[in-house]
Amino acid sequence: MLNRRIFIASAAATLAAGCSTARAPAPQPSGLTYKGRPIAAEYVQMYRAMPEEQFPIPAVDLTKIDPTYYRQLVDYYSPERAGTIIVDTPNRYLYLTMENGKAMRYGVGIGRAGFDWGGRARIAYKRPWPTWTPPAEMIEREPELEEFRNGMAPGLENPLGARALYIFEGGKDTLYRLHGTSEYWSIGQAVSSGCVRLLHQDIIDLYNRVPDDTPIVVLQA
Repeated sequence: MLNRRIFIASAAATLAAGCSTARAPAPQPSGLTYKGRPIAAEYVQMYRAMPEEQFPIPAVDLTKIDPTYYRQLVDYYSPERAGTIIVDTPNRYLYLTMENGKAMRYGVGIGRAGFDWGGRARIAYKRPWPTWTPPAEMIEREPELEEFRNGMAPGLENPLGARALYIFEGGKDTLYRLHGTSEYWSIGQAVSSGCVRLLHQDIIDLYNRVPDDTPIVVLQA
């Protein structure tokens, strides 16, 4: 009710001012650039250091990531209902669909495992700073992972990073995850291992926006 009153009061003030059209403020430069292109200060704030986390997260070096992969609200028309996660594997984007033809778009890195599965599923559950346990077949391929057979402790070096969202198809764990990464250079790339990785700041943002049982659609080429 309070929000409605504020909205009505704001609308009345706009009418009293002659129905002037408000414009979004121009992006403020940060002094940083990517290949000569200015990086807006809002992105520097978006990808700031997060010392408040259980394991403090450093700021992202945005000068080394193509700005097209920064988190941003975009026009995106989809037949999927609002609140659906869509992973566009070929283009290295993840979309969280919203009302009115909008979506929050995140840049992602796609690992070898990320190309193995596509279709519809759900986020069965999610975890902050999860333990990572490599599957038995991965240990067979990479024997040096034997020491983590019973799990790798949470932390920045953990392959799942700050957050993990666990993808189930029906009642079965697909073993695919949406997760955080410190490897900023892998965003927008196809990398050697892993599932779908986002910058720590982005996976935390997504984690906070979606509940358990969120539908997910993974699109392949």
